Amino acid sequence: MMSEKNKMMSEKNDEQYYSSPLSFGEGPGVRLSIIDPNTLATIGLKSILQDIMPIAQVEVFGSFTELQANNPEQYFHYFVAMNIVLEHRTFFLERRHKTIVLTLGLDNATTLSDFHSLCINVPEKQLVKSLLALEQHAHANGRNLPPINRQPQQNPLSDREIEVLSLVAQGHINKEIADMLNISLPTVVSHRKNITEKLGMKSISALTIYAVMHGYVDINKI
Repeated sequence: MMSEKNKMMSEKNDEQYYSSPLSFGEGPGVRLSIIDPNTLATIGLKSILQDIMPIAQVEVFGSFTELQANNPEQYFHYFVAMNIVLEHRTFFLERRHKTIVLTLGLDNATTLSDFHSLCINVPEKQLVKSLLALEQHAHANGRNLPPINRQPQQNPLSDREIEVLSLVAQGHINKEIADMLNISLPTVVSHRKNITEKLGMKSISALTIYAVMHGYVDINKI
């Protein structure tokens, strides 16, 4: 029979699991881990995580043994390949509020219904949207996410640049943006050049993440 203390701990873990699919903690030095032998998949996921939360340190491990050798309790979250979770289910079940299972399809997620899951076998744009949705859900539930400056103090974007950035994040090409804002195509190109220089970001994914994180575009529109 479960003791009162164990029951309280179990209820606390359940509360963390259901309220916080993705939270990054406060301040610098927050660590996230990816445990997956698929090198190409981990490189892409690491890049996106670093774009979403620049202060986070993302470390990649090719096996559970490598994770264990590196003080696993220091990580806020484990992004783990499904086969590794299955092989070490007890470890991750005890830390399910910190565990996000990397799956290759929606059907796989039902196998590990005790955990939050993230399908990585999707286009990069969809993966970005899924991660942003997890982050926004955590933020909405009052988790300890680091504060985000809505506008950089240096090189702030102009109102027009924000409009262009929002449309880029929504997937519009330069010609469509020019027509929608009633400006010339060279002007759109110039605005995009200024945006990338001010933000230090070139990829569409990075710009999309920035736009959503700073409230310039609704996640449901990307």
